[in-house]
Amino acid sequence: MFSPLATFISHHARAVVVSWIVAAIAMVTVALVGVTGEGLFDRVHTGAPGVEGSDSQYVQQRASAAVPEDVGPTISALFQNVDLADPAQVQTISAEVANLATFDNVRYVVWPLGLELGTGVDPSALASNGSGDPRDLLSNTGDGFLLQVHMFSVEGEDGALAAHQVIEERFNALAADLAGHASNPAQDAVPHVLVYSNPLLFDDFGQQIKKDLITGEAIALPLALIVMVLVFGGFLAAATPLVGALASIAGGLLVLYGFSYPIKMDDSAINVVTVLGIGLSIDYGLLIVSRFREELHKRSLTNPRAFAEALEATLNTAGRTVFFSAITVGIAVSGMITFEPAILRGFGSAALGVTVMALAAALTLVPALAFLWAPKLAVRGFLFRVRGLRRIISSTSDVTRDHGVFSALAGRVQRHPWLTLAAASALLFVLASPLLSVQMRNSQAELLPSFNERRQFLEAFQLEYPNLVEPSVSVLAATDPQALDAWLRENVADIEGVRGLAPARDQDGEAVAGIFLEVADGGSAEAVSVIHAVSALDPPFRLYLGGQAANQVEFIQSVEQGAPIAFGIVVLATFVLLFLMTGSLLVPLKALLINTLSLAATLGVLTWVFQDGHLDWLLRFDSAGGLETYVVVLVVAFGFGLAMDYDLFLLSRVQELVKRGVPNDEAVRIGLQRSGRIITSAAAVIVLVFLGFAFGNLLVIKQVGFGLAIAVFLDATVVRMVLVPATMTLLGQYNWWAPAPLRKLHERFAIAH
Repeated sequence: MFSPLATFISHHARAVVVSWIVAAIAMVTVALVGVTGEGLFDRVHTGAPGVEGSDSQYVQQRASAAVPEDVGPTISALFQNVDLADPAQVQTISAEVANLATFDNVRYVVWPLGLELGTGVDPSALASNGSGDPRDLLSNTGDGFLLQVHMFSVEGEDGALAAHQVIEERFNALAADLAGHASNPAQDAVPHVLVYSNPLLFDDFGQQIKKDLITGEAIALPLALIVMVLVFGGFLAAATPLVGALASIAGGLLVLYGFSYPIKMDDSAINVVTVLGIGLSIDYGLLIVSRFREELHKRSLTNPRAFAEALEATLNTAGRTVFFSAITVGIAVSGMITFEPAILRGFGSAALGVTVMALAAALTLVPALAFLWAPKLAVRGFLFRVRGLRRIISSTSDVTRDHGVFSALAGRVQRHPWLTLAAASALLFVLASPLLSVQMRNSQAELLPSFNERRQFLEAFQLEYPNLVEPSVSVLAATDPQALDAWLRENVADIEGVRGLAPARDQDGEAVAGIFLEVADGGSAEAVSVIHAVSALDPPFRLYLGGQAANQVEFIQSVEQGAPIAFGIVVLATFVLLFLMTGSLLVPLKALLINTLSLAATLGVLTWVFQDGHLDWLLRFDSAGGLETYVVVLVVAFGFGLAMDYDLFLLSRVQELVKRGVPNDEAVRIGLQRSGRIITSAAAVIVLVFLGFAFGNLLVIKQVGFGLAIAVFLDATVVRMVLVPATMTLLGQYNWWAPAPLRKLHERFAIAH
């Protein structure tokens, strides 16, 4: 199957490399600039993940529809350490309020001491200034106030953002003027301002995504290069998988751009899918280059066909493994497409696309580079002449030995298989134990770092302006306001966790009310319990619940409903692919059980860190009180796919030896020695890549990066180095058992390494 591809690459290696360079530049350009001037970062969206057609989405849509078309988002400024009894400060503020009212698209400006209409605005057109009691705009701490600029609608998201950024600059200038006239010079009493609006919040998410992407790659790629230099003993061999990774990133960005049209794509998909693309590309590149060097060592380099023969052998073994591994990963991540929430379908589609790009680079670009650099890959590089590095690199880059650290480790495991199996399993169960108390969340501004201004505004607003805080739960009913008020007072007011009720009002023929909660966290377990309690009631009219907790409950329920189908796809893929590779029925079952336990341990560690707040000092985050729901889905899907990589790398080697007549236990030892270096080095590189993204500032990216790093670490150490050798030793020849008809099927479609 792969011989024609190897022949083509060996005859046209330079053309393949040049084509990839041109294609990568073109793909990045199209992705970032777009075909109509709207690039990838312009097309992705920010917002709480939800379920289309759900009750909470309906409540939000009805509320949006009730807003007049000419009304745009409000921008608010929360001033602190300002004395409104100081005439000089009041005069400064009044002058700026009057100035803001002259800005384009401003309807009116309101603050505790007055309201200023925008230019040409008819006072009769304003039924209410929207501020209620002016005293509510005063901070309950007595040293601050709220200033709000209500806007007309501006065409396009970019137009609204630009208008708000101009006003934000004026707010900051006003704060600087107030600080300059402050009578109290103490640092903690200097007047300052926190600014908030939805366009500014969404822009913060987009900007943070870009910064974290740069941070992750800046940390990950140099460290990955260092590790691979040790693995291969030279820069050219080490750089080859990284070149493939860069090419797959370019392709992945184009794939994301393409999927942003049929599917609403969340902005965090850019980082998440880039992480997967880097991980897979390095995995596949390491395997291809390592096997190519191994094949070179088997041949006489005086043979003019040696390089072409080595490339053909590489693609027919490692290339075949990479091909089927990518199919498995693709099936695992495409399971997310079966979920109802658009954000998961977007992640699944994009991950499937970037997997294809990583495969394409691994089977064409990486082999072409390896072939061109074969004369240098076949000999020791200058690093072997460095006295301090010679011993280390000689050990880490050796591709010829059947005995070494990994075979010795397998031997120790085989001497006490039951003991090591019990100890490793117990360790994973202990690591998984925090999962028993996991809380799933759909966080919003809490995903931003604590130093983010928009997040600080919301936290201060919640504390200092309680009378202006909106109800945590919105209630929409197909009835009149009086009937809804009466039903809420009788059935909801006394529910545990409910602090109060907002009076119902008419909204285009429906009644709208609100429920205030005793807790400020709208996504907490207490808030969720209120949603469940209200949902369990039987009102005499159609009732819809909205807000963070309601959206969160519906999202989790949707994921739970879609999980059996997605899990079924993963199970089927595992059985089919591992059976085609090993010809065994027991190996797929064992792999499924072990990988499930390993992923449970990963989620347990993730819960212990991000829900319970451990290691917050190291990873620099504030716990949101749980794990993001879609992060759990991503870690399971991506983690399982990467685990299958290592399954194929190890088991294919063992199977190859068994077919040659090597006894089972010896085959396990040699197979682990041959593949252990690749598994360990690939895992080390990928862990560094994932941790690079974990040190970004967006909480969701931290959780994904750290979770996948833990998943890969556990799989490459506890699972691949201990559990798999122990179970294969205990099963012996039963590892390879299958009924006669299935054996014939395997002989025809077997995956060989």
